[in-house]
Amino acid sequence: METTVDTKQEIVVIESGVIHTKYASEICEMIETAAKIRGTGIAKRNPLYIAQKLQEGKSIIAFSGDKVIGFCYIETWEHELYVANSGLIVHPDYRYVGLAKQIKEKAYHLSRKRYPKAKLFGLTTSLAVMKINSDLGYKPVTFSELTTDQTFWQGCASCVNYDILQRTNHKMCLCTGMLCDPEKTQK
Repeated sequence: METTVDTKQEIVVIESGVIHTKYASEICEMIETAAKIRGTGIAKRNPLYIAQKLQEGKSIIAFSGDKVIGFCYIETWEHELYVANSGLIVHPDYRYVGLAKQIKEKAYHLSRKRYPKAKLFGLTTSLAVMKINSDLGYKPVTFSELTTDQTFWQGCASCVNYDILQRTNHKMCLCTGMLCDPEKTQK
């Protein structure tokens, strides 16, 4: 697959901060566009919510020059027993160059640093993300092994497949649940 990456621009992958909140709407547009193209998964995100994650330093953001080219955030559930790595997105021009792996690795380390005892999890329909997660120590699991926090599952409401999740009482969907338990996994 061809890509149009400008090799003259350095790619930088960093933890976010207050100065990055101005990119929230752009990130949400990237997520929404990718969801429409794929036709599955990827719940819509609110720019205010993404701005909060950027401001709190609970996200990873990638740049080529001053252009946002990738993103992922972390969110805690059940009093920090679980941490979800969510909203992974890579600009189409920067796919297939290993950027998603760099972003996910940084999100993994940010999660471990901030919440060392929490179980890490994510939902995905992407085979590439499943491979990245596996390399980080995640294992495919049934949804019953993930958080029971209803607020988390409400985050799936804007996904085109939400009706499946509802019909199965949050037991299954088209996404694969993946879990990394620090008690059982040493990276």
